[in-house]
Amino acid sequence: MLSGVLGGVLFHWLGGLASGSFYVPYKAVKKWSWEVYWLAGGFFSWIIAPWIMAGLLTNDLIPVLREGLSANPKACCLGYLFGMLWGIGGLTFGLTLRYLGMSLGMAVALGICTVMGTLIPDVYARTIIENIQSQPPYCVILLGLGVCLLGVIIAGFAGMSKEREMPAEEKKAAVKEFNFTKGILIALVSGFFSACMAFGIQAMEPVAEIAAEHGTGDLWVGLPKLCVILLGGFTTNFLWCLYLMLKNKTLYQFGTTTIQDPDQPGQTVKVNYLSNLFFSALAGTTWYFQFFFYSMGETRMGEYKFSSWTLHMASIIIFSSLWGLVLHEWKGSSRFTKALLGIAIGTLLYSTIVVGYGNLMKEISAEPAAAVAVEAVEGEAAAQAVSEAINQANATLDDLLEEGAAIEQQLEETVEEVLEETN
Repeated sequence: MLSGVLGGVLFHWLGGLASGSFYVPYKAVKKWSWEVYWLAGGFFSWIIAPWIMAGLLTNDLIPVLREGLSANPKACCLGYLFGMLWGIGGLTFGLTLRYLGMSLGMAVALGICTVMGTLIPDVYARTIIENIQSQPPYCVILLGLGVCLLGVIIAGFAGMSKEREMPAEEKKAAVKEFNFTKGILIALVSGFFSACMAFGIQAMEPVAEIAAEHGTGDLWVGLPKLCVILLGGFTTNFLWCLYLMLKNKTLYQFGTTTIQDPDQPGQTVKVNYLSNLFFSALAGTTWYFQFFFYSMGETRMGEYKFSSWTLHMASIIIFSSLWGLVLHEWKGSSRFTKALLGIAIGTLLYSTIVVGYGNLMKEISAEPAAAVAVEAVEGEAAAQAVSEAINQANATLDDLLEEGAAIEQQLEETVEEVLEETN
C-alpha cells in the first residue's frame, strides 16, 4: 500500500482520471435518451458503488450510520441536504458535457466550481473584506481565482470561435447536441451547486470519527460519509430524470429492446439493452471513483493537504482535455481556436497552482500563531505547576513545624519526668 505524500498525489491523479473519463462510456450508449442512460449510470455511481465499497472496506457500516444518525442527526441531515444540492450540480454537469463536449465543458464547469467552492464559505460568513485586510495569503488566493475566471473567459471565446468555424455537421459529429449558449448557462449553475459536495463532506465529519472508533482504517473513514451525501445526490437526479422520462415518454426504454428511433421520428429500432446498461454502469461507477480516490488522497497528504483540491482540479482538466482531443471534439476548428483552448487550459492549470500557493502561505502563516498559542498554554501550565508546588511545599513545611512542635513538647515532658525521678 502506498503511503505518504507520493501515494496521496497518485490517489488524487487517479481520482482526476476517473472524473475526467467518466463520460466517455456514455458515448457507447446507442439510441437511449439522455435521461434514461444518465439515471441508469446514476444507480451505480450514487447507490450501488458507494454502498458496496463502504461495506467491503469499513467496519460495521450500518451500525456506524445508525449511531451517527442518533448521536448527531444534524450532521446527517446536512450531509443529505448538501448532497441534494450537489446533485443539482452533478445533473447540470452532465448537461454541460452534453452541450459543450468533454474538453470545453470540463474546463468551464470546473473553473467555475473552483471559484464558487473557494468563495461561498466566506460569502456566507461575510468575512471576505476582513480576510482581505488581515490575511495576505487570502489576497493570493483571490488572485488565483481571478486567473481562473480569466481561463474560463478564454475557454468561452474558444467555444464561440469553434461554433462560428465548424460546419453544423462536424459539430454534431463531435458533440451530438452542441449548443454553446445553453451549455455556458448550465455550466454556471453546475459550478455553483457542485461546490456543495465539500460542505457535505465537512458536515459529515462526525460520522467519519464514529467509523474510526469502530476500527476502520484512516484511509477508508470517509466512505460512510459518501453513502449519505450521494444518496442526496441520487434523490435530485432521480426526480429530474423521472420528470423528463414522463414528459418525453421515454420511461419504457428501461424495459424493452425495441424503441422509437430518436433520429427518425415514427420509426422503431432495436437496441442492445445489455450493452447500453453495461456502458451506463461503467460510466456511473467510474464517476464514483473520483470521490473514492479523493478521500483516500486526502488522508495521505499530511501537511500538504492544502494542495488536494488543486491536484484534483488540475488532473481533471488535463485528462478531460486529452479525451476531448481523442474524441475529435475540435476537429475542423482552426489553429487559432485550438490555441485559444490550449491557453485556456493552461491558464486554468496555472490558477490552481496560484490558489494552492495561497493555501500554502495560509498554512505557513498559521504555524507561528499556533506556536505562540502553544507556548502561552505551556507557560500558563508551567506557572500553575510552580504555584501548586509552592503550595505543596508550604503545606509540607506546616506539617513539619507541627510535628517539630509535637516532638519538642514530648521531649520537654520526658525531661521533666526524668528530673522528677532523679529528685
